[in-house]
Amino acid sequence: MKKQKTVIIFSILFILIILGGYFGIRYAKKQEGNEMLEYTPEQEITEEQSRQTIVSLYFIEKETGDIYPEARLIDIKELLQLPYDKLMELLIQGPKNDKLTRAIPENTKLNKAYTEGDCLVLDVSADIISNVIDEKITKEKMIDTIVNTMTELTEINQVKFLVDGQPNEALEGVYVRKVLETHK
Repeated sequence: MKKQKTVIIFSILFILIILGGYFGIRYAKKQEGNEMLEYTPEQEITEEQSRQTIVSLYFIEKETGDIYPEARLIDIKELLQLPYDKLMELLIQGPKNDKLTRAIPENTKLNKAYTEGDCLVLDVSADIISNVIDEKITKEKMIDTIVNTMTELTEINQVKFLVDGQPNEALEGVYVRKVLETHK
């Protein structure tokens, strides 16, 4: 009888341990799930923030004369409506970083921008070739800043220039992106 009583007590304890473990694990998983549901971010993303994107604009480094990208946060609606116009406007306005300078003369106007396949045609005012900003900024560097900026857009692989609607020997040809050296 004593042996039977001991077996029953051990059986009951065994069942209680198994049930306790089962419900304990279930409770722990439920608590983990609650923690994830109760998480609140420190700052909500505003509608304005969700409509912005980062673009790379290329400018000239003042000391070395090298071309460097500057990341700029802009409203995606502006970029979707007239992407080439907006990027040229930002290039003409110049960089926000004091160590960089613009390569395009300030009076330059974009008359028209359109694509021919994967080639972007930029019709610009004659100010682009008649106004020299700085002797360190060559025509090639000015072209590279524009081409590298425009080819950040996936649909553009080449850029062609017109000056006041006509081909101009100073900017003739079709230009492609140049790989820039990384500087330490």
